[in-house]
Amino acid sequence: MKNSEHFGELTSRMNHFREEVLDKKPYICAKRALLATEAYKEHLNEPPIMKRAYMLKNILEKMPIYIEEDTLIVGNQASSNRDAPIFPEYTMEFVMNELDLFEKRDGDVFYITEETKEELRSIAPFWENNNLRSKGGALLPDEVSVYMETGFFGMEGKLNSGDAHLAVDYQQVLQKGLKGYEERVKDLKEKLDLCMPENIDKYQFYKAVLIVIDAVKTFARRYSDLALELAESADGKRKEELEEIARICKKVPYEKAETFYEAIQSTWFIQLILQIESNGHSLSYGRFDQYIYPYYKHDKDLHNITEEQAIELLDNLWIKTLTINKVRSQAHTFSSAGSPMYQNVTIGGQTPDKKDATNELSYLVLKSVAQTRLPQPNLTVRYHKNMPKAFLDEAIEVMKLGTGMPAFNNDEIIIPSFIEKGVKEEDAYNYSAIGCVETAVPGKWGYRCTGMSYMNFPRILLMAMNDGVDMTSGKRFFEGSGYFKDMTSYDELFKAIGKGMRYLTRMSVIVENAIDLALERDVPDVLCSALTEDCIGRGKTIKEGGAVYDFISGLQVGIANMADSLVAIKKLVFEEKKITPEELWNAILDDYTSKESQRIQEMLINDAPKYGNDIDEVDQLVVDVYNIYIDEMKKYPNTRYGRGPIGGIRYAGTSSISANVGQGYGTMATPDGRKAHTPLAEGCSPAHAMDKKGPTAVFKSVSKLPTHEITGGVLLNQKVTPQLLSKEENKEKIEMLIKTFFNRLKGYHVQYNVVSKETLLDAQAHPENHKDLIVRVAGYSAFFNVLSKATQDDIIGRTEQTL
Repeated sequence: MKNSEHFGELTSRMNHFREEVLDKKPYICAKRALLATEAYKEHLNEPPIMKRAYMLKNILEKMPIYIEEDTLIVGNQASSNRDAPIFPEYTMEFVMNELDLFEKRDGDVFYITEETKEELRSIAPFWENNNLRSKGGALLPDEVSVYMETGFFGMEGKLNSGDAHLAVDYQQVLQKGLKGYEERVKDLKEKLDLCMPENIDKYQFYKAVLIVIDAVKTFARRYSDLALELAESADGKRKEELEEIARICKKVPYEKAETFYEAIQSTWFIQLILQIESNGHSLSYGRFDQYIYPYYKHDKDLHNITEEQAIELLDNLWIKTLTINKVRSQAHTFSSAGSPMYQNVTIGGQTPDKKDATNELSYLVLKSVAQTRLPQPNLTVRYHKNMPKAFLDEAIEVMKLGTGMPAFNNDEIIIPSFIEKGVKEEDAYNYSAIGCVETAVPGKWGYRCTGMSYMNFPRILLMAMNDGVDMTSGKRFFEGSGYFKDMTSYDELFKAIGKGMRYLTRMSVIVENAIDLALERDVPDVLCSALTEDCIGRGKTIKEGGAVYDFISGLQVGIANMADSLVAIKKLVFEEKKITPEELWNAILDDYTSKESQRIQEMLINDAPKYGNDIDEVDQLVVDVYNIYIDEMKKYPNTRYGRGPIGGIRYAGTSSISANVGQGYGTMATPDGRKAHTPLAEGCSPAHAMDKKGPTAVFKSVSKLPTHEITGGVLLNQKVTPQLLSKEENKEKIEMLIKTFFNRLKGYHVQYNVVSKETLLDAQAHPENHKDLIVRVAGYSAFFNVLSKATQDDIIGRTEQTL
């Protein structure tokens, strides 16, 4: 492996385990679905919270379990590693529709046996009109039907799955064990005055939490029993290891962790079970180096563990993290290419008392992630102006490996942005990355800091130019202000955009609220709520307002295309009058195919300035539009507002994952010269090859966005060649660029793809030679080979920066 002389190599067994997991074909697994159906049928009369508790109990007590030969950490999500369970309580619709198509996909391929197909067909009738997809759909008002029919808001993922997008309070789990939670719940349950109506629901919630805690204890002890059984036929070192696994699994996560090994196993059990409970993604580890470090220090001080042993356990944990998988509908894969789970690990940053938080374990996490070279977990380094240079140096060394990690999030803008919105200072300093580039306070945040709906800026522009009628579907989305070919000024167009933006923002809120209510009523998550403050104190699930904080955002897509389109219109049509409104409109309708249309396309691309080059005029145009969206969106609280949490409001976010490909597919030709159905620019990054003035200019353009309002994440991808970073002076230049972007320009986030175009093209032509090639897709990394060709092409087309 590259850079092994710097970071060292995996132990032989971890290398073998890694290869085994990577070589495993991902299959669809029906076992969870069958057990969920069994529990739901048995408890038909129970409230949803109890159904969910009994469902998780049934799954954890009966699902198949195994212990791999090479592993020291145990716990599996499905019948085999990398297999994807089915969650019928959310949807069976796409599963049944695509039953024979999973293996035929262009990307995100899954395999399925005939036996599994029959098992799924046997339970499908029970779930018809009886799951989140159908109930959430029925709750949607008629007024938003046109947006759902056309897929404009990209709701596919949220009607088909749970929320997640948070990190639970791992520190409390390790310090108290689930036993501590159990004792608190029993005490509160006994003190309830059941004559008060609201306490009936609290009683059911507490009862559900107790069932689930007991089920988790049972699940862990099943592994303890299995390890002892395997130890009987093992010998030597493996026998001792299995006996230690048995001891630990009998103890955690029910009892508090006391050693580094126990803390790692306890954390994994919780991380795993949360993803068995709900198929929401972006369940993150939070500030891993902060809550695990005391256990490492304790063991090391007592000479109970060596650095090598600790790194092997970390390596093991990351390989286990990759075993988690999720099958999405074909439509959903366009915005989540590469089957990502977005399980984010955050290291570095500052302590709640504003001191540098970097510790010995921070470095070991970097080292272990470098050794394993996997797309999961998603590694984020929290940057601040007093970050040790040695730590930044090591982070850059990891970056040089080309896995797209770590991403950097900036304390200098994120912390003030949180405090401004009502987050207590000590909590703001304790934030972590969640999923892609989103941020939240671990253990205190309500679901979904981002990711409910997409707002496709260029598609809205086209509607504004077309009297409010969507160009793709031909359906009216809002009451328009006329046709672009009849407009006489840029201001006229800008007013039409503003009118459409405000109207569609309101529509997105209606859709989000309806689905939020459906999630709250039908699929409450018991364990996830129990491990988030202060659901137990309030006797409420997260969706009912149990969390300390509750802020959410949608995702805004195509920011660079909007900027480039607006400046082309303003400059070439209305100021210089090189193109008439009618000529531009006809070229768009023609998709730039005729000779005349191509002449206009060339002018749009070559004669107008572009976003990403530090040109105030261009950058300000998209800021003006963005501010309309932000102003409108801030008017509408979420469904938890006034029900307990601080916040309960919305903010902006550009973490559009790979939705730029899917959203681009549904967008006709745009006035920046982009052809119909091709990808939009991702995140807040410039459009491909349009950033001509180097990375500094890109940073300056991005920094002009209203970053303090885009608290849901400002996603910036940059691409450099491995040859560039092989020179020590260029490594120093990258560090200076990052420091300037974060310290002076108050940038939110940046991440790097360190891979050459030639390597990517060769991998596309000869995938068998690039099995381990990992690329940064958006706010996450994925194996290049599992991506669809459209997503691969999008990554190949990104600008390679020079320094």
